[in-house]
Amino acid sequence: MDRDIELRHLRYFIAVAEELHFGRAALRLHLAQPPLSQQIRKLEDLLGYPLFLRTSRSVALTSAGEAFLQRARALLRTLERDLDETRSIGRGEVGSLHIGFVGSAMLTTLPAIFRAYREAFPGVRLHLHESFTSRVLQGLEDGTLDAGILRDGDPTEGITVTTIASESFVAVLPATHPHARQRSISPADLRGDPFVFYPRTAGTRAFDQPLSIFEAHGFRPHIVQEATHWLTILRLVGAGLGVSIAPTCVRQLTSPGVVCLPLHDSTIVSKVEFARLTNESRPIVQGFAQIATQSFPFAIDGSTTRIPI
Repeated sequence: MDRDIELRHLRYFIAVAEELHFGRAALRLHLAQPPLSQQIRKLEDLLGYPLFLRTSRSVALTSAGEAFLQRARALLRTLERDLDETRSIGRGEVGSLHIGFVGSAMLTTLPAIFRAYREAFPGVRLHLHESFTSRVLQGLEDGTLDAGILRDGDPTEGITVTTIASESFVAVLPATHPHARQRSISPADLRGDPFVFYPRTAGTRAFDQPLSIFEAHGFRPHIVQEATHWLTILRLVGAGLGVSIAPTCVRQLTSPGVVCLPLHDSTIVSKVEFARLTNESRPIVQGFAQIATQSFPFAIDGSTTRIPI
């Protein structure tokens, strides 16, 4: 029988209980008084107890009515809160979002993306996972990540990739290198130099694309030392273990013992990319995607340029 009680019964009851007058409650509810009285009688019948003491001059709550008023208000507040939360979930405004990202992207537009997303969706619990491009793609495939920020990701079936920033490469040399005082350098000038670079397991395209710059000049660099973070690579170069090639943003990490020179005779660029499952439809991911694929200022060595999407 209780399932026959409707939300309107609760609203009607609360209005009468607060007004203690059927006529004023009817005006408040935009109802005629007779239908309101009928619905209150029906509610009392469903509950099995009177909620009001009625006389020709007054209306008062019974003890059952006083108790039910508190509960009716609590039920409506809970319902409103649940409905608001459901709508927020539908809009992607609450929940947990797991984002994988490559460390070098933190030197480009990524901090601005995270900041904009936090401001737009403060109710979302954002979980960030730094990794390689290959592992971010793997996380998308196995469901441990909801979206990812890659660098030069390998084409992967079922994953859609959008470029969010693009930059050229620079040569990374120890300050003692014979070409270190030049304003720019040709890839051919590094023939025969030992290289410090990150491993192929970080991502096939991310590994091969920079090295193809040198293949266009007739040689493949000889990698003598691998490292998994750009800061480590730069320090190893500064220690004289070899030279390297890096996205332009890495210049922000250089120390006095390292020089980064623009490459001429090369048009190959590195792309920072946003990745998600092709069939992804959750609003919480779509909200992040919308912000991630906007255009953000991208500062390199103090000069700000806007990266086209």
